[in-house]
Amino acid sequence: MANKQVFPTKGNLIAAKKSNALATMGYELMDRKRNILTREMMEQVENVRMLREKITETYQTAYQALQEANITLGVIANLADAIPVDDGLHVTYHSVMGVEIPKIHYKEEKLDFCYGMEYANSKLDYAYLCFHRVKVMTVTLVEVENSVYRLANAIRKAQKRANALRNIVIPGFEHDIKFISDALEEKEREEFSRQKVIKSNKQKQAG
Repeated sequence: MANKQVFPTKGNLIAAKKSNALATMGYELMDRKRNILTREMMEQVENVRMLREKITETYQTAYQALQEANITLGVIANLADAIPVDDGLHVTYHSVMGVEIPKIHYKEEKLDFCYGMEYANSKLDYAYLCFHRVKVMTVTLVEVENSVYRLANAIRKAQKRANALRNIVIPGFEHDIKFISDALEEKEREEFSRQKVIKSNKQKQAG
């Protein structure tokens, strides 16, 4: 249905055509953005899958090694206090089609077995090494999963805007253009008929 607020003038026809062209361009850009973000997200989703598999594998190995260390050393929970807090993380962001994607920078220090050799053995050292590997992989996983979440959210918004442009905004302008064009054509036909009548009357009067 044409917009009843639009008056059928040449100025409004030009304005409607310009608006329709802009809306069409906006839809094409939004659709392109959605496609690029979708490709980026699918790559990241595959990374998440592989990382989770590796982390699960490494966790299983680490817990097995920890159990063996507990068997040979007794309960070793008190040794955890000797392990320092790791604060070697900071986050920066880069933009992909306007979406802020996190990049986690982890300053990995040389691995130090800080619980004292007198309380340890090779089983505990191996468990500690495995959990360290899990920590490093988890940092990467958090980065990638957060990227996937942000990309998915941006894709939903882009899809919603693209759908609104394609299904509501652009058809609305097209209806307005047709309404105005039809009205102007009808007006031109009426004016042409009126001029013919005037010309005919003048010819009759002249005769």
